[in-house]
Amino acid sequence: MNNPFNSKPLFVFEMANNHFGNMEHGLRIIRAIHSVIDRFKPHFDFAFKMQYRNLDTFIHPDFKNRSDVKYVKRFRETRLESDQFRKLKNEIIKLGFLSMCTPFDEKSVDLIEEHGYDIIKVASCSFTDWPLLERIAKSDKPVICSTAGISLEDIDNVVSFLGHRGRQFALMHCVAEYPTLNKNLQLNQVDLFKSRYPNVRVGYSTHEDPDNCDAVKLAIAKGAMIFEKHVGVTEGNIKLNNYSASPEQVAKWLNAALEAFGMCGVSGRRYEFSQKETESLVSLRRGAFAKRRITKGESVGLADVFLAIPTTDGQITANDMSKYTLLTASKDIDINQPILAGQVDRVETREKVRQVLDKIKEVLRNSKAVVPQQLNIEISHHYGIDRFEEIGCTIINYLNREYCKKLIVILPGQAHPEQYHQRKEETFIVLYGDVQITLDGVKRDCRQGDIVTVERGVKHIFGSKTGAVIEEISSTHYKDDSYYTDPAISKNPNRKTVLNYWLD
Repeated sequence: MNNPFNSKPLFVFEMANNHFGNMEHGLRIIRAIHSVIDRFKPHFDFAFKMQYRNLDTFIHPDFKNRSDVKYVKRFRETRLESDQFRKLKNEIIKLGFLSMCTPFDEKSVDLIEEHGYDIIKVASCSFTDWPLLERIAKSDKPVICSTAGISLEDIDNVVSFLGHRGRQFALMHCVAEYPTLNKNLQLNQVDLFKSRYPNVRVGYSTHEDPDNCDAVKLAIAKGAMIFEKHVGVTEGNIKLNNYSASPEQVAKWLNAALEAFGMCGVSGRRYEFSQKETESLVSLRRGAFAKRRITKGESVGLADVFLAIPTTDGQITANDMSKYTLLTASKDIDINQPILAGQVDRVETREKVRQVLDKIKEVLRNSKAVVPQQLNIEISHHYGIDRFEEIGCTIINYLNREYCKKLIVILPGQAHPEQYHQRKEETFIVLYGDVQITLDGVKRDCRQGDIVTVERGVKHIFGSKTGAVIEEISSTHYKDDSYYTDPAISKNPNRKTVLNYWLD
């Protein structure tokens, strides 16, 4: 069968000994539970579970007729024969349930295979019954294991055991108190299992008061996807114990679960925002208004706008004013007027910056340069980010006091445009790769270990054929001390992208 743990939430109804040794009563339980699950079928999968014990070998011969031993008496009085169990199992399948059975000995696993059950359940008391586990592991059936009273070390061992044998399996958080008080439910164990065994589906086997519908909601909120509850029906002298649910209680339990899944919403991805939610948020955002008259073709940045409410439909907002969003006026915009999306051309650079960053990191890895985590990075794209791999460079700022140190990263085939400084003198040390540098028109090829000093006022261009890392040592760097021979560069206000967190 397909893996039952990778589809819809699975709800398991445990009959245990609630058939009271009466096959007809067992059939009534199955049919009664079936009558209340119809409307939940689009949302959940359902299984019915039996328990098998080969009583002829399970109970010591000296105790078979004893009435003073609780479980011996109960198992003997509720005994069913193989053909009766088969009829119950056939009814389970007929009514559309998955069939599940808990074996308590190896011969019961044989009978489970003979009867063709879908899933094998391992009870908490059998969790480290290694002879039984060895037999179960030889079966090709998915396995669900309850974990009441089991140490983490033992759970680790069984998870490893089943995993190395290629078994499909799930773990159930369970507390073996009947019934379990609210203060003892320990539902945080679901979190523990999900974090410790991330590739294993986790569930919750319940023994709380059957009127308690809060526990299943909490288990769902924590990520449980399999749920087990003892069920039965009253008839004549047959009464339910205080942890088994009637069909009416099962219906309330399932309804609570459905509500909880609805409240938790989608999993593993961002939910789809409603139009009402989106409109509500936009109405609270500050809109961008022209601080001055902006003419067609001008860049529109924070210096050109003020941010205020109320916003107008289709208006650029503060949320759009990212360093990765470049806006250019496509129409004239008067002072104090809202800047509308239809009045600007918009270019998003975030993905391009990410791609550029990957290439920068590759050059640094190849150079084996050690770069401290806390340093910021300046990506200089003098003619726009789209031409960065042709024209530009990357500057990693170490310090800037009376003295200054930087690393300059040059991508393969990249060149920095001609510039000069009036106040700063700098020395380049080639740490990695090849560098071609031009000083006042004189070209020089440099390699690792070469040192070049650029004096004040000297026009310089540098680039690399294969990629390079340069250490720059200089006097203090001033922001207004870089003069480009191409005036278009100085007029470009968006020629730098500065990142503070980029090494990870």
